[in-house]
Amino acid sequence: MTATLSWIDEITMSQLERNPYPIYERLRAESPLAYLPVLGSYVATTTDICREIATSDDFEAVITKAGGRTFGHPAVIGVNGPIHEDLRSMVDPALQPQEVDRWIDDLVRPIARRFLETFGDDGNVELVSQYCEPVSVRALGDLLGLADVDSDTLRDWFHKLSRSFTNAGVDENGEFTNPDGFREGDEAKAEIRAIVDPKIDHWIEHPDDTAISHWLHDGMPAGQTRDREYIYPTLYVYLLGAMQEPGHAMASTLVGLFTRPDQMEQVVDEPQLIPRAISEGMRWTSPIWSATARISTADVEVAGVALPKGTVVLLSYGSANHDTATYAAPSEYDISRPPLPHLAFGAGKHACAGIYFANHVCRIGLEELFDSIPSLERDLTTDVEFWGWGFRGPTALNVTWEV
Repeated sequence: MTATLSWIDEITMSQLERNPYPIYERLRAESPLAYLPVLGSYVATTTDICREIATSDDFEAVITKAGGRTFGHPAVIGVNGPIHEDLRSMVDPALQPQEVDRWIDDLVRPIARRFLETFGDDGNVELVSQYCEPVSVRALGDLLGLADVDSDTLRDWFHKLSRSFTNAGVDENGEFTNPDGFREGDEAKAEIRAIVDPKIDHWIEHPDDTAISHWLHDGMPAGQTRDREYIYPTLYVYLLGAMQEPGHAMASTLVGLFTRPDQMEQVVDEPQLIPRAISEGMRWTSPIWSATARISTADVEVAGVALPKGTVVLLSYGSANHDTATYAAPSEYDISRPPLPHLAFGAGKHACAGIYFANHVCRIGLEELFDSIPSLERDLTTDVEFWGWGFRGPTALNVTWEV
């Protein structure tokens, strides 16, 4: 293990959760591939290093220690070889662009309109909890086969799983500094099992077109289904990352647009610019900020750092998307910047399966919001605070409009 700079030894989890950007800006400048004692892991912080490791044959996926404690095994984000291929063959078909195009409007647009109807005449609302997150969880919940689980429950699940997954602080012996931080994740999983187990019992005998039913049956020999214990870790991944990402990407995009009133007006007037606005929002505040990891399969040197076989590296995509070597003025939201690719969805074999789905949930959500409330303004009497290091988004976004 390489020696760390003294200031790196002093980094705390609370600093990372509150605002990782200053820390990671300094890491990019001084030690772009560094060992962080608080995480018990190396972190990659620049665009080039994250992309190199994510696509290198000398690394394979591994789930973080806190992620493994939260999801269990085998979760699709932390496996390789035949198991990864099988899990991706299980989840990928419903998320292919041609398939998503077939049903995405019919799924998401009525959901967005229903939530808009609940506050459209009020003249003010908190958008994260009342619109962005609900649209996101409802769209995925219905797709999975959880249409009868209310949106607040789905939101509660992903927040509990998120706090558990990012409870990553360790001591000098590699032991979790806050073992009680996994309790609410365990509670969420127990609630999920209580609701989903009977559904799986039904889907085994009566398959339908819901995603979890397909996960059970697709690609299996006649009369056989995948074991539920094999499916659950990946379902937990979906109930966290896939539910969180579109909602927080939508909210971050709105916050970014509010910093550029001219661009907000342009996007409202020209809805064809919404995908561009979303892409910049995901770069500006990546919803999955630093939640994926790789492990070296051989002794390897990266960015001048010798990494022995078995070294875990966290890929901090949120930091990479603020790399000044790649983006001019990266801390500013700006839809006019050149359309360079970002890493909000990762790279390599373990790039996010839901890229197309998430982008279109955001697109439809913002189309409906701007069409219904074109005079949307941020409530300047309240601040916008972001939270999270593994997963990041605004905690609240209060807005007003004329009625």
